[in-house]
Amino acid sequence: MKLSDLKTGQHATIVTVQGHGSFRKRIVEMGFVRGKDVEVLLNAPLQDPVKYKVMGYEISLRRQEAEMIVVDTDPSHQQPVVNHGTMTDTVQDTCDQSLPAHVGNTINVALIGNPNCGKTSLFNFASGAHGHVGNYSGVTVDASEACATCDGFVFNLTDLPGTYSLSCYSPEELYVREHLMKRHPDVVINVIDSSNLERNLYLTTQLVDMNVRMVCALNMYDEFERRGDTLDTQTLSTLFGVPFVCTSFKSGRGVQELFREVISVFEDCNASVRHIHINHGHEIESGIAHIQQYLKCNVVVRTLFSTRYMAIKLLEHDDRAEAYVAKMENAKEIMAARDAAELRVKEEKKTDSETAIMDAKYGFIHGALTEAGFRQGTKEDTYRMTHFIDDVLSNKYLGFPIFFLILYVMFQTTFSLGQYPMDWIESAVSWLGEQASALMPEGPLRSMLVDGVIGGVGAVIVFLPQILILYFFISLMEDSGYMARAAFIMDKLMHKMGLHGKSFIPLIMGFGCNVPAIMATRTIESRRSRLITMLILPFMSCSARLPIYIMIIGTFFAAQYRSWVMIMLYVIGVIVAIIVSKVFSSFVVKGEDTPFVMELPPYRWPTPKAIGRHTWEKGKEYLKKMGGIILVASIVVWALGYFPHDESLSPVQQKEQSYIGSIGKAVEPVFELQGFNWKLDVSLIAGVGAKEIVASTIGVIYSGDDSFGDDDSFSDDTAKYSRLRNQMLADGITPLAAFSYLLFVLLYFPCIATVIAIRNETGSWSWAAFSAFYTTAIAWIVSMLVYQIGSLF
Repeated sequence: MKLSDLKTGQHATIVTVQGHGSFRKRIVEMGFVRGKDVEVLLNAPLQDPVKYKVMGYEISLRRQEAEMIVVDTDPSHQQPVVNHGTMTDTVQDTCDQSLPAHVGNTINVALIGNPNCGKTSLFNFASGAHGHVGNYSGVTVDASEACATCDGFVFNLTDLPGTYSLSCYSPEELYVREHLMKRHPDVVINVIDSSNLERNLYLTTQLVDMNVRMVCALNMYDEFERRGDTLDTQTLSTLFGVPFVCTSFKSGRGVQELFREVISVFEDCNASVRHIHINHGHEIESGIAHIQQYLKCNVVVRTLFSTRYMAIKLLEHDDRAEAYVAKMENAKEIMAARDAAELRVKEEKKTDSETAIMDAKYGFIHGALTEAGFRQGTKEDTYRMTHFIDDVLSNKYLGFPIFFLILYVMFQTTFSLGQYPMDWIESAVSWLGEQASALMPEGPLRSMLVDGVIGGVGAVIVFLPQILILYFFISLMEDSGYMARAAFIMDKLMHKMGLHGKSFIPLIMGFGCNVPAIMATRTIESRRSRLITMLILPFMSCSARLPIYIMIIGTFFAAQYRSWVMIMLYVIGVIVAIIVSKVFSSFVVKGEDTPFVMELPPYRWPTPKAIGRHTWEKGKEYLKKMGGIILVASIVVWALGYFPHDESLSPVQQKEQSYIGSIGKAVEPVFELQGFNWKLDVSLIAGVGAKEIVASTIGVIYSGDDSFGDDDSFSDDTAKYSRLRNQMLADGITPLAAFSYLLFVLLYFPCIATVIAIRNETGSWSWAAFSAFYTTAIAWIVSMLVYQIGSLF
């Protein structure tokens, strides 16, 4: 029967994985191996995808992918593949890798492991760096570097993206593999989640194939012991030929011992280290040896790579390995040897060489764990609580309402709670401006400081509390594990949009900042879904737009409507993204989607320290913008509005005849159908550099005009907005035009940093330019339609 036929709570034994190519490879790598028990845990609210338990961890699959897995419900048929003692001591395949030069006692260390195994926690604990630790896969989307010290040695740490294997199925896998082959770190720290030993050790076997110097960190070992699990780590070290160290990076347990093991491995004096070959069976081993004979004829290959590893990759039909070999002089002989070896494997094993290699590796892992006395305890505290929470948060009826309630609470709290510190900061900015005006003589310098610097930067810095609150909620969802559940809940809807369920994680991250969200699309295996996600990400209201929203909404809308207007903007952005995504997936970006295979880690309560650190890191980035691009832009906008200066003119007349007035008047016809005036037009142009500049530009342009006093048309809490409201109303800006303006800000040109990020991730300026052009066109059309149709009523 098919895995998709099982009901919730049922168990079965995996018989085989059908299909071909990268789909089957990824499914097997993730633990769906012949002979393993699989249990159906939970259906998503829309009954697709489904959460399964295999090899002690939880993973989601769509039903259409589960149909490709054949299972047997008779428990007596469960016969796991066991491969006892299938390794041999050897030194025949040591490659002449040229290691980087060292200065004193410096060791270059690469951190490698499965997603969510704790690499970044080690990176932060050892180095004091502030990398983001999230309880879902794909947090580290690029290599982070920092230094640590121990016993007089300096460690150059590189935190690499999480990866399940060293294939070229996803960008992370390829990135990690290229780093190992080109950078040649002195020692690799392979971080292993102790709760998922069998699955995590699959990556370890591939690192053994690469013949890298390695130390394995059995992370979260405190949870391992709390569950009552047992393991002889010394025996495991002997079997794998690398030292295993029990660690817990939250408490710091074993970290010093880990780095001492790194030192001993680096100095070639570690008793556990021995080079082994994992025996893949007679036919495969014969094929590997035959292919190696031809590979060793090439000096470059022998110098840079393990020829054994390259031979294995060729038998796995690895695209990059085949492309590399194709450039060699004896490429035909190598590929002929590969084809002959594969044919022998098919005749002997009745399966392709790729599947046979994966089965052999899992057989070796199972045998090694058995020999090392691995026993699972009876306590399952972590997943028991996770299942209880998932029964509520991923419930068929409650899943979506709870999800939207969380988003509502996030935005409502951001707007309402953040209002109090915002008032304090605004009072401080106002007091600072008054003091500067009183102490300095009238002239260009005072005008620049009061109207340009304080007026421009102050108009944006007051929104720091809202930014911090927003990032607090995003960090909470990421670190707790709920973000992965959000992708699980939303996958079916995302699939109908032509996207992958994993696309939802970058889209949610886009509410914070579009740039890291675009980088996070690397976790999406499908190039098609990755590209579409990048193109629609600018429609997610990033935190840079928040100051504009708060300024305009607070100016034109009464207090009881503000949260709804704010939520409406976010919802409209999502709706436009859905429509555009469907159009792109149907007509613009062609290609097949990849299966929704994603680990669902257990819920973990994030530490206040981690949440506070991550939130403050984002706050610091915001403050750096204030002292950098926002400050410069504010001064430029002030200068354009101050010169040429005529003392005989009123502030309003002065702005109109200035350089910025001339620019605004020139582009005013373009936005006439939206109901904007030249001042709003100029702010939109300035916002191309960074969206915060839109708010600072409005602050500068409307500063210094005291012709309009406060009124009592709004409640007391909006008194601070009344002056700006009266000024904009006098300029002909109605609440309808203001809402159209907000829509334009929501949808138009992504900031320069986002455009560059799209270029870097796609490798093409064409897609970057396309994103800038089409978003602006949509913004113009939508804002025009809203204003024109609204004017009819």
